[in-house]
Amino acid sequence: MPASSEPAASACGRTHPSVDRDDVLAAARRIAGRVHRTPVLTSRTLDAEFGAKLFFKCENLQRMGAFKIRGATNAVLQLPRHVRAVATHSSGNHGAALALAAREAGLDAFIVVPSDARASKRAAIERYGASVVECEPTLEARAATLEQVVQDTGATFVPPYDHPHIIAGAGTAALELLEEHGPLDQVWVPVGGGGLAAGTALAADTSDVILAEPELARDAKDSLEAGELRPPLPPRTVADGLRTGLGNLNFHILRRRRCRVLLASESSIKHWTNRAAQVMKIVIEPSAATTLAAMADNPGAARGRVGVVLSGGNL
Repeated sequence: MPASSEPAASACGRTHPSVDRDDVLAAARRIAGRVHRTPVLTSRTLDAEFGAKLFFKCENLQRMGAFKIRGATNAVLQLPRHVRAVATHSSGNHGAALALAAREAGLDAFIVVPSDARASKRAAIERYGASVVECEPTLEARAATLEQVVQDTGATFVPPYDHPHIIAGAGTAALELLEEHGPLDQVWVPVGGGGLAAGTALAADTSDVILAEPELARDAKDSLEAGELRPPLPPRTVADGLRTGLGNLNFHILRRRRCRVLLASESSIKHWTNRAAQVMKIVIEPSAATTLAAMADNPGAARGRVGVVLSGGNL
């Protein structure tokens, strides 16, 4: 099973799923009070540096430290009543989010984690009460190990990014940003598996959505330019949350919205992870810093009133 595909039995079981802006609006109502409405910060220093008015949606200050709790909560709240356990594969943030959402719903959780995952992220998964199953650090190993876990436990697979409930939940971050500070000319968002990117594209339907991607994980750019899904590159980027291949449903949403992808170098991602702390006094992880890195590596691309989704802060 390719890592970007999702079994037919995954969260609520739609084999030919669809999702639109109404689903994002419904997700916002469903998860209200269960996740934080995160703050939006500004910086005159960075406005001057990039030549645009920037609004930073701080999902690094979200519950469990990342936007992932939005999609995980939205998905768990829509599971059939008979489900008693959930499972997924994750390098960290989705696993921690699902573990927390499952605990609050009274469900068991089994998380397949690659052996090279950040120790802090693995610790968070365990802290929220999930059972961790380690696998080799390849997309193929993650998929195969997950299949075995589902067979052994009877758990329901809750995908990390390529499912309507995950996409709709993730889109609520941009929805909140627009409600508070819209209209915006652009919304910048990192892209890996594409759940946050697709959800943002649906929520920010009147803005130009710019996708930021590491050069070492550029399958989204290659896929959208080719008009067909391209395989992911080896997981080498420091932005560990963006190492997964672009999901099929997310690809079609992003292609339909004609989203552009701008690339960020590894040195720039590392630089902006640190610079955000220096200038804005906040902690963001490399995946979140990819937005700023792509802006810096593509001078003049950020224009007008610009929303920036800072996806997480788990180092």
